[in-house]
Amino acid sequence: MAAGGFFLILLLTAFFGRVYCSAFCPLGTLQDLFTWISKRTHLIKRFKFTKATDYLRYPLLALVIIVTISGSLFALNMLDPYSSYGRIFSDLVRPGVHVINNVLAGMLEKFDYYFLYRLNLQLITWNTVFIPIISLALIVWLSLFFGRFYCNSLCPVGTILGLLSRKSLFRLRMNPSTCTKCGKCSFVCKSSCIDVKNLRVDFSRCVACYDCISECPEKSIVYTRSVPARKQPVQVNVSKRELFRKTWIYGLALAGISKSGFAIVKTDRPAGRIPNKKSHPVSPPGSVSLKHFTDRCTACHLCVTACPTGVLQPSYLEYGFTGMMQPHMNFLVEYCNFECTICGDICPTGAILPLTVEDKKLEQTGQVTFILEKCIVYTDNTACGSCAEHCPTQAVRMIPYQGKLTIPETNREICIGCGACEYACPVKPHASIFVDGHAVHQVAKKPVIEELKDESLEEFPF
Repeated sequence: MAAGGFFLILLLTAFFGRVYCSAFCPLGTLQDLFTWISKRTHLIKRFKFTKATDYLRYPLLALVIIVTISGSLFALNMLDPYSSYGRIFSDLVRPGVHVINNVLAGMLEKFDYYFLYRLNLQLITWNTVFIPIISLALIVWLSLFFGRFYCNSLCPVGTILGLLSRKSLFRLRMNPSTCTKCGKCSFVCKSSCIDVKNLRVDFSRCVACYDCISECPEKSIVYTRSVPARKQPVQVNVSKRELFRKTWIYGLALAGISKSGFAIVKTDRPAGRIPNKKSHPVSPPGSVSLKHFTDRCTACHLCVTACPTGVLQPSYLEYGFTGMMQPHMNFLVEYCNFECTICGDICPTGAILPLTVEDKKLEQTGQVTFILEKCIVYTDNTACGSCAEHCPTQAVRMIPYQGKLTIPETNREICIGCGACEYACPVKPHASIFVDGHAVHQVAKKPVIEELKDESLEEFPF
């Protein structure tokens, strides 16, 4: 499906130029928003024609291709516009929206209005927001002062589409017989690609916003076929295009908001400060293996956004430097629902394959590990059992310990690595029971379902 969508974009570009960059790319629309703010606040009054930064965009494209062919998606993940947009809204905007929602819900509750409900606030760390903050800051700065510089100099997708749009069927052309070289078209061109002096439009950098058409007082810029035809040049209805384009940022912004936010985890328990030694991070169910997942994941964060519990969180160095920002299962935040298969259904690249509910119940992403010396039953001589109560397969159960106390016992063969035990454990931030991830996912054994004994009395005791 992803390959088909990319082919459709290439076909669209071959006919009409880079309309994807203007009307469909969410990051492009976000840049247009900041550019509009820049003009309204007079940070920049007008643009001017600049030469193409071929010395920058083509080497960057070559670097992305070489690194991707070598087996790492790190360079592509960092520069891909769709992934960058997803990280910005998922990791930065979404938590802020949830905080505002909870504040408003609390205020309305005082007046007995409950149409807004409080959302669970979850963990957010500097590691998960560092790259999105840098990306957003770069995009804001470039958009405010340089328009679509990111699209024409840094974005690998923009560079590929720019190469194709050089020979597109329809292009912008300047009419030398009517053009007065007033420069108004160049002043509004956020791609800085209109050379008024030579009456030329660098269509490889043009993002098809068509602001120049509506700005030209002489109507000297037309959108027409590259091969002269008998029919009149095709003019673009700018007002309809603007309305269509601006709806994308609001729709995609709403799509990037799901039921998760952030919170701060505090602990005073010394045992919880001892890190657990994990062999591998836990990748999402359906990701087959760490290699399969990291080779295909573009860190678009669609799964992070759609995850109903919020257990999928952006990684820092869990997958290594080249896997930065790819989602992993963070059981400090939440646990994976036993029957949930949403992440596999929504993944656009095949990094997470779809699973049936029955297969999901046996997909072993990792196995449970119990550390007796950290358990509060052992350290505080107090009853607990939270891990066993939350385990959906009974891979953790309580057995007699001392007196009336019971302590966890694990069965790794039927554990599926959902992390419910680790999340429920009161020892924080490093639980006494945790899931150690598999490099290659396994199939767990089916738990034995014990039948309840019939202990009904033969006759009433009264």
